[in-house]
Amino acid sequence: MPVAPDSVPPVAVRLEAVSPSSRGPALFWRVAIGNAAVLAAACVITAIVFAPSGTDVALRELAIFGGSLVTMLAINLLLLRHALGPLRALTSFARRIDPLEPGLRLQVTGGDSEATELADAFNDMLERLEAERRASVGRALAAQEGERLRVAQELHDGVGQSLTGVVLQLGRVARDVDAVAKPGVIEAQETARESLEEVRRIARRLRPEALDDLGLASALLVLGDRVAEHTELTVDVSVQPGLSFNADEELVLYRVAQEALTNVARHSGARRAEVRLALHSGRPRLEVDDDGTGLPHGAREGSGVLGMRERAVLVGGTLRLNSSPLGGARVTLELPQT
Repeated sequence: MPVAPDSVPPVAVRLEAVSPSSRGPALFWRVAIGNAAVLAAACVITAIVFAPSGTDVALRELAIFGGSLVTMLAINLLLLRHALGPLRALTSFARRIDPLEPGLRLQVTGGDSEATELADAFNDMLERLEAERRASVGRALAAQEGERLRVAQELHDGVGQSLTGVVLQLGRVARDVDAVAKPGVIEAQETARESLEEVRRIARRLRPEALDDLGLASALLVLGDRVAEHTELTVDVSVQPGLSFNADEELVLYRVAQEALTNVARHSGARRAEVRLALHSGRPRLEVDDDGTGLPHGAREGSGVLGMRERAVLVGGTLRLNSSPLGGARVTLELPQT
């Protein structure tokens, strides 16, 4: 009786972990030692079989035999090293791959062999994995931006309109109440007005209107002014004229600058920040510098930095964190060459 697909029990595959100290010699040395043993045995047997009966092997013949054996072993080692070179390179390369820094590929050398075919297949696999990651990150970020837009609209049209009504009603009440109650009504009106401004600020942060209406350069300038307005930072923004980006690239550049400035304001203790967007060697580069405390030694990257890296992956860019000439930290986002 056939078994329905849903009732097929899962097959558990157990992978035994092998520590570096227990996995034995490297493949190169296992093959080399095996070949050396075979060559040595073949030479010894040949010498014994073809030696004159009843006489010892002459010193000259022994020297020729030893030299030939050493030469054959050396040639064998060279050939093995050349043939297995791509495997060593592949192992070293695989250990330093970072999924959030795409674009790295193994440079295959050594001619046509099974090892170079494996390296080519590994590069092809990286291409597919990076394409799938870009697609999945794109879907996730598109859903995130859609939710941000929905929440921003609800804040603006719902909560914002309600608070506007409260402010107007309190203004009318303030005109009608007596002098004793009037200060309290005016204070409540100011509190409602401050709450309204906070709601509008949150809505603008969720979905930057300047980016949709005025473009990236103006949006970055507005971002710098708003960060400076609500913090103690002095923010200088510089954008090279004539740069052109598609919608995804503009949004990624804006969000990375926004997150970087947010981190500066919250964690760095800086007094000044600089935002620059310009071409470097034909590649658009966004740099955010500050004069704060810099990057903590050995600190793990938080969710904000990981979010910036994922956005960089979406547009095929690379994001780096290092020291700034201002004394603090520098966030660099570099896009592919235009």
